[in-house]
Amino acid sequence: MTYSSAIEYLYGLQKHGIKLGLETMRTLLSRLGNPERRFRSLHVGGTNGKGSTAAMTAAMLQAAGYRVGLYTSPHLVDFRERIRVNQAMIGEAQMAELTARLQASVPSDLTPTFFELTTALAFLHFADSGVEVAVLEVGLGGRFDATNVVEPEACAIITIGLDHQEYLGTTEEAIGFEKAGIIKAGVPVVVGRISGPAWDVIRRTAMDRGAPLTRLGVDFHADGTGPQAFSYRGISRQLDELTCALTGRHQLDNAACAVALLEAAEARGLSVPNGAVRRGLESVVWEGRLEVVERGPVLLLDGAHNPAAAHVLAEYLTEWCASRPESRVILVLGMMRDKDHARFVEPFYRLVSEVVLTQANMARSATVQELRETVGSRFPQCHVAPGAADALALAKARATAQDLICVTGSLMLVGEVKALVRGCGLSPLRG
Repeated sequence: MTYSSAIEYLYGLQKHGIKLGLETMRTLLSRLGNPERRFRSLHVGGTNGKGSTAAMTAAMLQAAGYRVGLYTSPHLVDFRERIRVNQAMIGEAQMAELTARLQASVPSDLTPTFFELTTALAFLHFADSGVEVAVLEVGLGGRFDATNVVEPEACAIITIGLDHQEYLGTTEEAIGFEKAGIIKAGVPVVVGRISGPAWDVIRRTAMDRGAPLTRLGVDFHADGTGPQAFSYRGISRQLDELTCALTGRHQLDNAACAVALLEAAEARGLSVPNGAVRRGLESVVWEGRLEVVERGPVLLLDGAHNPAAAHVLAEYLTEWCASRPESRVILVLGMMRDKDHARFVEPFYRLVSEVVLTQANMARSATVQELRETVGSRFPQCHVAPGAADALALAKARATAQDLICVTGSLMLVGEVKALVRGCGLSPLRG
């Protein structure tokens, strides 16, 4: 099997759609010899912030000398971004070999989904690579997510918001119930700034399962001392003048959750010295989230795709504009058809001078006509472009060197623009 045929095989499984449940995953892993039991794990869920938190956790563990696996989704440009060991993506040859093993292990009466097989692929790679600790980002929800077969040292739920309602429910309480499904009996759980009914269901679940619970703002704290600087006060340590390499004030909360997750795991034998915490946070990389990839004009990429993430992005843009009154913001917007377009763009009405509506090269993408009907009239100047390349060219043509072009609404669109900036191709298929 070649790398390209491995990619084709995996994406061919998308015909099975999304099937929430764990039996297929458990059966598959049993046939593979349960590779997920050959390394320790930390499990990170939530609506927004879970990828950033997972990346920071992995960076701190690596700085402490552990061999660390990191499993995240989706990818931006290259499928192999999803599966990393000590920051290095899985090799093409390794992926081809492991996919062939997986294919041979799937009996005719088993129909794993794309995400289930991708998760099993990650577990195999981590086990074969001698990973000591794997940091696993939940794909969708938690209770029935394919990653939820592990017995982690600790888990975290970072935020709760409305997203993927067709699978997880239409209220924050219902979504909180699904996210709380990653809580295991006796396993410590760290919770971000979550309140209301979602917090109530998480708290009840932790109590019912005897899981020690720590909560941001109550049991541990992040006190901002600068744009990317903060002091951390937790259960077992206090650290001043920490610096987080990721942009945005919200990342200070994510960083605090990552440190608290490591504190929670410390009682179960994972030790990360204070110096490793500092080095990890200072060096962490997480692309496509408030990421500046060009200047003059600034080209900012942010994968926000739900209303809560849009508000975080809008807060950053508000601060940016306040410090540069001569600058304008041009929004390049593309979204999936199943997202709440109108609510997503609300925070940007008074911030944005012009919007360029476009679509990623995916069947799920809303067309430019659909976006124009739902959000186009809300902006002073609205343009349309059929794809990422045309949209980026149009935005640059209309921008001055002092302006900011913000590409957002979909991680798929962000990935396409990153590929254009890099001058490279995308993985053959994405999803």
